[in-house]
Amino acid sequence: MPTFKTTRRVRHSAADMFHLVGDIETYPSFLPLCQSLQVRRRIRLDDGREQLLADMRIGYKAIRESFTSRVTLDEAKLEIMVEYVDGPFRHMENVWRFQDRPAGGEEAESTVEFFIDYEFKSRMFGVLMGSVFDGAFRRFAEAFEVRADRVYPRRQRLRPA
Repeated sequence: MPTFKTTRRVRHSAADMFHLVGDIETYPSFLPLCQSLQVRRRIRLDDGREQLLADMRIGYKAIRESFTSRVTLDEAKLEIMVEYVDGPFRHMENVWRFQDRPAGGEEAESTVEFFIDYEFKSRMFGVLMGSVFDGAFRRFAEAFEVRADRVYPRRQRLRPA
C-alpha cells in the first residue's frame, strides 16, 4: 500500500495553514491533478468539528477519475482528517497536522505535516497512476506553501537605518 509523509516548516501560523488547507473549494485553482471539487454537504458536529462530504475530480493527461471523501476539520486540534467514501480507491486516508513553532523576530512559523495512505481498486490503474500520484503528493506541500504566501503575505521587516 503506497504511503507518503512529509513535514515542512513554513513561515505562516498553524491557524492560517489550517484554514488554507481546510478551504477545499479553492483546490482546483492551485493543486496539482485537481480539476474540480464540489462540497455536497457541510455540517457542524456536536463536538465543534466541521465535517464535509466532497467530490473531487482528478486528471492527468487523458485519465480522469472522481472520488468522494469525508473531510473532518478539527480546529481545536489544528488537524484535518480525510477519509475515502467512494471512487477508484480500495482505501484512502490522509491527515494534516499543524503546529506553531517559535520564530525569531515577528514572523509566524509553523510545522505542517501531511500523511496519506492509499490503494487503488484496480492493480493496473495503480501501476499506471502510482508514480503520477507520488509526484503530485511531493508537489502538494509546495503548492500549499505558495498559496499561503499569496493569501497571507508576510510583512516586510524594516531594516535599521
